[in-house]
Formats: sequence, structure tokens, C-alpha cells
Amino acid sequence: MNSTSSNSTTGATLLTTWKDAQARLKAAGIDSPSIDARILLEAATGAGRVDILNDPYRAVTPEQSAQMESLLDRRLRREPVSKILGKKGFWKIMLNVTPDVLSPRPDTEVILDIVTLAFDANQSFEMADLGTGSGAILLATLAERAGARGVGTDISSEAIAVARENAANLDLNNRCTFLRTEWATGFADDSFDLVVSNPPYIPTAHIATLDPEVRDHDPHIALDGGEDGLDPYRDLAPEIKRVLRPNGIFAVEIGWDQGEQVKALFEAAGFSEVKVVKDLGDRDRVVTNGPDPRTTPRPDAA
Repeated sequence: MNSTSSNSTTGATLLTTWKDAQARLKAAGIDSPSIDARILLEAATGAGRVDILNDPYRAVTPEQSAQMESLLDRRLRREPVSKILGKKGFWKIMLNVTPDVLSPRPDTEVILDIVTLAFDANQSFEMADLGTGSGAILLATLAERAGARGVGTDISSEAIAVARENAANLDLNNRCTFLRTEWATGFADDSFDLVVSNPPYIPTAHIATLDPEVRDHDPHIALDGGEDGLDPYRDLAPEIKRVLRPNGIFAVEIGWDQGEQVKALFEAAGFSEVKVVKDLGDRDRVVTNGPDPRTTPRPDAA
């Protein structure tokens, strides 16, 4: 890809820089070229979305153009925007992300849809996020439910450090802890009202076929679910059954073609009323014994 662009010429504006970046990303086959170009432009220039819309002819300085070119070059090499900027929005919070954690994805927010239906706004409950990574699910839940307290576990010390930093940045660290352990190892029976997890679920042989943004920039330890992608669920189902209190809720993310298999694993562990919940793309996304957001009326917000 030729690195020359209108950014490097005099007279560059927010609009011309955005349009140039958008065209280059589109030509390279990048998904969402317009959004990615805008986010990178905001980072390079300090402009906000409103500035780009209301003041499109604002001049872009040579220094800002150079910064934009550097960011754009990284995106053209298929580094995800979240890893370029070191942050990613999830649900209603902003999280730091590093090469040691998965970038949280909108599909995972289905778990939050379930949790916010299952637990009232002012309800007190204790939760565990097994394989917490950046802390996304746990921290989004705590931000949404003031009565919640929780613990996040991960086998990666680096991921635990990222999650702790995110909790502190969100001023939620007084309501959660993070422990380096495997899944729920070390917790007593009947410890939690809610257990959530987004475990690795990609079959080992499929990792090489993933988009470069995932394959080359997300930690493989957070992707690799073993030969058939189901190994983590074989461990999780009985462990979640052990640490979940009677009448407790669990919700685990799954691959789009794993619904019935994972459902069967949790039923074999002793759960009843297990269901597969679809995401906005109408693909199987979460296995849970909680409410299905697509069929359960949502009460008025408190």
C-alpha cells in the first residue's frame, strides 16, 4: 500500500483527511472503513465527532497528518483499532486493552442483556466472571447494578493487571477483586448468585483461518478451545454448578454453531431450563438458565 496521501500535502482538512483514510481502508478490504477512519482521525487530531461534522474544513497540521499516517498504516496492516488506541468501549464503559487480553466485542453484550433482566436495578448479589480478561463483563455489570459485587478470575497475570487497572479507572475497584486461578478453583460451593464467562471456544485448527485482527492481535490462550472448541465448557459446566447458589443464574458465551452441544453439557451437569440465546445477528451466542432477552418483557427502567 502506497503511504502517500492527501494528508502529506498542504491544505489537509478534517474532511479531506477523513475521506482519504476511508478510501484507503475500503480499498484494503477493511470492515467499517468510515468508522475506523473517523476514530483514528479523532485520535490523531484531538477533534471530536461533532468537530468533524460541524467544522469539516478545519486545518490538519503537518504533525497531526504524520500521526494520522502512522495510525492508518497500523490499521492497514490489520491491527485492530482497539489495540492501536489501547482502549475499547463495551456496553456503557470504556476499557483499556492490551495484547494480553481480548478486545471486547458487541456480541458479548448479550450476556449483559440477560443479567440486567435477571437482577433488578437495586438488587444485591455476588457474581464471578471466569476468564475475565479485561474485566469487561464483570465491570459492565457492576456499572449497571449498584448492588452487585464480584470477582474475576484468569490464568493470565497480565490480564489480571489489565482488569485491575480498568476497575480502578472506573472507580469500581471497591466492589470487585481479581484472582489468578483456573476458572473457579479455590472458591467454596454455593458462593455466587451469578456466574458468567466468555471462554476460549475456537477449535484449534480454525485459529489460522481467523481474521488477522483476531489471529495476530488477540492472545491465543483466550481463543483456543481445544480440538472441538468445547474443552472449556467441559470444565466450566460442573464447576459453575458447584459454585452457583440454588436458583442462581449462569451465562456463558459460545461459538455460533455450539449451542446445542454446550446446552447438553450444562444439562448433564445438573442444570434445568437451559436455553440458547441468540445475538442481534440471529446467531446462537449465549447458553444460560436465565431469561431470554428476545422473549422476556423488560420492565421499565428503575
